[in-house]
Order: sequence, then structure tokens, then C-alpha cells
Amino acid sequence: MKLFSTMDISASALTAQRLRMDVISSNIANAETTRGQYVDGKWIPYTRKMIVMEPTSEDSFQRVLSRYSNDLSVAEGVRVSKIVNDPTPYKRVYQPNHPDADENGFVLYPNVDILKEMVDMISATRAYEANVTAINSTKSMLTKALEIGR
Repeated sequence: MKLFSTMDISASALTAQRLRMDVISSNIANAETTRGQYVDGKWIPYTRKMIVMEPTSEDSFQRVLSRYSNDLSVAEGVRVSKIVNDPTPYKRVYQPNHPDADENGFVLYPNVDILKEMVDMISATRAYEANVTAINSTKSMLTKALEIGR
């Protein structure tokens, strides 16, 4: 394992968790947005966004060789591969006086559940803190290793 590979892994996770928190913040900010996108002459509500993470593995010769030789020295990080829309249906609320109400008096609201977003934000925060702790531990170990040489 290379000297700074653990820091690279944790740094990639920090970047991914930061983007995850940005997407969650956007979801919370638009939880009541009934005019999110204009499609075919009609407004549709904001659609909840989610991120998809994947390992930053590249199938290089060294990586494939290490995988088959049970060598754990090749480190991988994580990256956000894409941001997708949540396919759950919109909330339908009866509000006949709302300007976006249809002919039956129903308004479509975004499919954002604040409770779910808060749980996701706590999870992202905990993952972020764990990676910061891993970076600090690695930094401490490297500092102690340098002190041995004095």
C-alpha cells in the first residue's frame, strides 16, 4: 500500500459525501416547489434527486493482477457516478384555491419527504466525520513514523 493511498481513499469519500449533502440540501430547499420544471406546456413539481456512488476502480493490469492474487495493496476510492431522479410519485393534495390546482382542485407537490432527507443528511454527516477521523489518524501515524527517524 502506498504511503498516501489511505488519504486518497478518504479524500474521495469526503468529496462524494459533500456532493451528497449538497443534493440533500437542494431536496429540502425545494420540498414545497410546485413549479420545478416546464414540460410540454405544463409545470411539474420538483423531483427528488439522489446520488449513485461507485468505486473508482480502473481495470488496469496491476489492479486485475492484484485482484486475482488476493493482494490488498491496490486501494480504491469512491466517486459519484450520477445523480438520478427518485421515481416515487408526487404528493397529491386537495387545495382548490392554489394557483397550480388542476380542474379537480388537486395540487401536485414534490416527492420529497423531509424526514427521509434528514436521515440521509445524518448518515452523510456521520460518513464525512468518519473519513475525517481516518485522515487524521493517518496523518498522526505518519507524523509518529517521521519522529522515529530523529
